[in-house]
Amino acid sequence: MQSFPIFLTLTDRRALVVGGGEPAARKVELLLSAGAQVSLVAETVVGDLASLIAEGRISWAGGGFDEADLDDLSLVIVASDDTALALRVSQAAERRGLPVNVVDKPRLSSFIMPAIVDRAPVTIAISTGGSAPALARRIRGEIERALPAALGRLARFAEIFRGQVRRTLDNARDRRRFWDRVFGGRIAELALAGDEIAARRELIRLLDQARHDSPPTGMVHLVGAGPGDPDLLTLKAHRLLQRADVVVYDRLVSPEVLALARRDAERVFVGKRRGEHALAQEAINDRLVALARAGHSVVRLKGGDPLVFGRGGEEIEALARAGIAVEVVPGITAALGCAASAAIPLTHRDHAQGCLFVAGQLRDGALALDWPTLARPRQTVVFYMALENLGTIADRLVEHGLAADTPAVLVENGTRADERRVVGTLATIAALGQAASLEGPTLFIVGDVVGLALANPPQFHFVSGISL
Repeated sequence: MQSFPIFLTLTDRRALVVGGGEPAARKVELLLSAGAQVSLVAETVVGDLASLIAEGRISWAGGGFDEADLDDLSLVIVASDDTALALRVSQAAERRGLPVNVVDKPRLSSFIMPAIVDRAPVTIAISTGGSAPALARRIRGEIERALPAALGRLARFAEIFRGQVRRTLDNARDRRRFWDRVFGGRIAELALAGDEIAARRELIRLLDQARHDSPPTGMVHLVGAGPGDPDLLTLKAHRLLQRADVVVYDRLVSPEVLALARRDAERVFVGKRRGEHALAQEAINDRLVALARAGHSVVRLKGGDPLVFGRGGEEIEALARAGIAVEVVPGITAALGCAASAAIPLTHRDHAQGCLFVAGQLRDGALALDWPTLARPRQTVVFYMALENLGTIADRLVEHGLAADTPAVLVENGTRADERRVVGTLATIAALGQAASLEGPTLFIVGDVVGLALANPPQFHFVSGISL
């Protein structure tokens, strides 16, 4: 987060605007709408500002700036093309610790003026840190179209009952669930439509029901977080993250995906690395059961898809034995995400009539795989968790019939901004992978389709390459 977002209360507080053109007029209008008492410093003014001065809605402090103009202020905005004046006002405000914004000059500003969506009392502010105001305006337009014009009416309706709901439901989680039902159902529809009488009646009925309801048993949602790119998260996964009381996540979940969870949700890390587990699987199962029995809505967030090498099946069994309701929300597994990112077709009419997903890690000290099946021609094999045993896997595939020059690729941190790919053959991939010092989650893809993608590569970089 480049800037810390805050909302200032300016009702009956003094603000100063320096400048008399259209940019200054727009800032004055915003300040007046927030209830501020506005003073203006400008030698000449446009018509709108002249009218506001004549009507007594703003005061004119003259054409020249004096540091005494900053007395008893809460905010300063400079909307002038005079660079020297802007610098002088900015420095004077900074000395007094006054918030100051110089239009289109972020380096002279202690705060940024955001693009605003106004559905009073709902206010949404969008900022790009001063780097791309046009983008902020575009985002504002998208949000404007998405939100009902009467959204403020719904907020004012909820405010009427806020105290009553707090007195009736003393548990914060119960209040949050109550308001989720209000805003996500018929009550909100009635309030937005202007039928406040019916909305009040429905809300009172729902509140009375909530008062007498027994504490609900929680539920666990096994949610696929995808390979890392937050844009690949399903809509349902995003919705559940916004509603969860607790998010239990592993190390393959990217920070960008985890950031989509509700800010006040409890986060529990249960990640595993080779040889070091935050929690054993049995302990994770017990934790999920305990959280659900305490009435929490739990999202068990797993990298990729929860049922593809994620031990989701074991968690489902444990929850079922404990009588806990469970829902599985699929995610894009690493094989699909990494292949798409590298434009590798996992199947192809002329090159691969099938695709196998295989765990490439040791079990009980042995890499016990069906090598004859894996080494068959005209198929793609995707190895998960194979980095530690990469050389052994490549050697066994060659021993069982695959050509040593079969194309292969390692994809580290697939779909993320720091994705890397190491390209080689079965004969070279182990050495190339070691030289690349790969450390992140890495997928190993073997088959002619890798060479097919490289013949017409998309715009991406390789750590090492082969010519085909």
